[in-house]
Amino acid sequence: MKMFFNTILVTLTFAALLLTGCGSTPQAGDDTLNVLASTSFLADIAQNVAGDRVIVYSLLPIGSDPHAYQATPADVVKISESTILILNGIEYEHFIEPLLENADGERLVIVASDGLEPHHMEEDAGEKHAGEEEHEAGDPHMWLDPNLVITYVENIRDGMSQADPGGAEVYRSNAEAYIAQLKDLDSFIKSQVESVPAERRLLVTNHEALGYFAERYGFMIVDTILPSFSSEASASAQEIASAIERIKLSGAPAIFLGEVENDSLAEQIASETDVKVVRDLYLESLTDEPPAATYIEMMKYNVTQIVEALK
Repeated sequence: MKMFFNTILVTLTFAALLLTGCGSTPQAGDDTLNVLASTSFLADIAQNVAGDRVIVYSLLPIGSDPHAYQATPADVVKISESTILILNGIEYEHFIEPLLENADGERLVIVASDGLEPHHMEEDAGEKHAGEEEHEAGDPHMWLDPNLVITYVENIRDGMSQADPGGAEVYRSNAEAYIAQLKDLDSFIKSQVESVPAERRLLVTNHEALGYFAERYGFMIVDTILPSFSSEASASAQEIASAIERIKLSGAPAIFLGEVENDSLAEQIASETDVKVVRDLYLESLTDEPPAATYIEMMKYNVTQIVEALK
């Protein structure tokens, strides 16, 4: 079994997944749909579209980092039993590729980020870092800008309506209501950020996760300790020294980490720069209970933590 999960990943495009995963699209009602999302935040977004008609499950358990997740045989069973599988896309779910190859049955694969243009790493003549090759398609962290999540909702609505035409009106109505909540969330974030002086809207992060968030709300990314879209990457001594220099020159007051990330390198840099480390942002996973039990709660909590640290 160990050899099975160490099998070399075969690169698949999500377009190919749609072709091989669908076959004949399941025509289902609310009692036969088995909807599986790759992560907890995607499951929550999709549940808001599904409403009471369908239960949406998360493949990854609460608190898991998709960048570091080790698949289990039970995951193959879950995918085999699904009729709809919802992915973020942009190569975020590398762990899922061998599972899809070995899963039985037919399913509709919905790629939530379809139609959005990802950010790409700046070309660097230097060495390639561990984990960097996993995100050659670009930065997958689009959900950290709720304005982009509107496209997620529209894609999920359309996919679920395709799989379950009888529920199309329910999905349309639910999606419309949730999009209104996302627009309110966007307004909330803007109002919170306005309390931070423009010259202090400076972000130092563990890996390159907050690019879309920064672009939407007017932050400057001073440095990312791990120069990768993956939290599993590594940094060279030269890059650590560069991060220390940039933090000192910019006056950035804090380093922000996701709750599932290792804080040892951030602590090392913080000791050299006299800045604080904010360790408990929820960037990749929800929580079982507050403060991040839903996607909207997760975003509000993160924004509050960021704003308080920068004031």
